[in-house]
Amino acid sequence: MTIGDILRDKGGAVHTISPDATLDDAVQRLVRQNVGSLVVCVQGDCAKASSIVGIITERDVLRASAARVGVFTDRLVSDVMTTGPVTGTPRDDAGEVMGLMTDRRIRHLPIIDEAEDRLVGIVSLGDLVKAQNHRMTMENHVLKSYIQS
Repeated sequence: MTIGDILRDKGGAVHTISPDATLDDAVQRLVRQNVGSLVVCVQGDCAKASSIVGIITERDVLRASAARVGVFTDRLVSDVMTTGPVTGTPRDDAGEVMGLMTDRRIRHLPIIDEAEDRLVGIVSLGDLVKAQNHRMTMENHVLKSYIQS
């Protein structure tokens, strides 16, 4: 199973934000969209993957809050985002990506179509676990059917 297979099932919606936005804007967007991360792009426009400058996650927001530096909600996304995020491609094997995310302790991975220089989606560890569970359930069903026939 590839990351492209997972994106076909879940869709390629990606929520983005500008590095100049405030943390208040980021938190409101995370809550409104019910997501755990926002891809940070120059002027909030991720039409080209090369415009990606970072990712901001719930974890980044918590760290910024705990740091108690200045007025939390007035801080800029660029001050707390993770720069140079690890990315994947639609061709990547889902199991290998799960291992990479586990090893690097990241929960959200932007997916880039390098040939077209565009952001095509994002996968979370939850997406990968759900896909793996579905695949295992289907294999289990096939094996049981085979044994019973």
